[in-house]
Amino acid sequence: MRLPSPAKLNLFLHITGRRDDGYHELQTLFQFIDLFDTLDFSLTHNNRITISPIIEQLATKDNLVYKAARLLTPFKKDALFGIDIILIKQLPMGGGIGGGSSNAATTLLALNTLWECGLSLTQLADLGVQLGADVPVFVMGSSAFAEGVGEKLQAVELRTPYYLLIKPNCHVSTGQIFTDKYLTRDTPPIRISHALTLGGHNDCLDVVTKQNPEVNEAYLWLKNHGDAKLTGTGACLFLAFDSEYDAEQLKSITPKKWQSWVCRGHNTSVTHDALNQWIEQHRN
Repeated sequence: MRLPSPAKLNLFLHITGRRDDGYHELQTLFQFIDLFDTLDFSLTHNNRITISPIIEQLATKDNLVYKAARLLTPFKKDALFGIDIILIKQLPMGGGIGGGSSNAATTLLALNTLWECGLSLTQLADLGVQLGADVPVFVMGSSAFAEGVGEKLQAVELRTPYYLLIKPNCHVSTGQIFTDKYLTRDTPPIRISHALTLGGHNDCLDVVTKQNPEVNEAYLWLKNHGDAKLTGTGACLFLAFDSEYDAEQLKSITPKKWQSWVCRGHNTSVTHDALNQWIEQHRN
């Protein structure tokens, strides 16, 4: 089974509070974009989980793909089932576009089928939140208004513009952002109707740009061309366009020192589309 594993954007990110356990309460709008990693899954009968290639500076036991596979191990129909996973990485790490969470969710979806675990999407999402707050939205596969730590989801239909996505040459640590004493943690909650009509801002922007001069430089450049936004707590910035042509025009003059992509927003995950197609092909 080969499945794409898409990125997401946080169209806004409000931090509304901090819980006693240290986690932050938030509100956000998640939308998928058509940039993705690819994962190949090959069923084995040796009861082992193997992942290749090895990602530098990331031990296999810390890889979210491996952790996702381990989470599903107790639910396998046949205890002898194992899996060989090849991860073809395209999405930048530390960019705030959810690559690791998406990979984990794709693994849960794939192995639930290949290992015949029989879990529902809601059960998979509940497992996935143990791996990261962004995992459930990728498991459920729909653009969503999210609350809690990001796991309380309400599916929404969003406009699907083209985006210019820019990644400065730096890696932003989520932990460093959420522990910064200057992070705004008291933005008043808004209703979903407000989120859909008026949008919002990213409370992490000031902290990310202060900690990372490269992100600040890219943000100021992109802001000269429109309503530039930061996604998540990462390094990536984006700007929406009504036409692919306009997005490509700005990409053509984007400084080459930054990675850049033109992509489109989607309200459903390409992972689910590909998985459903695979299931249909193998039904008989």
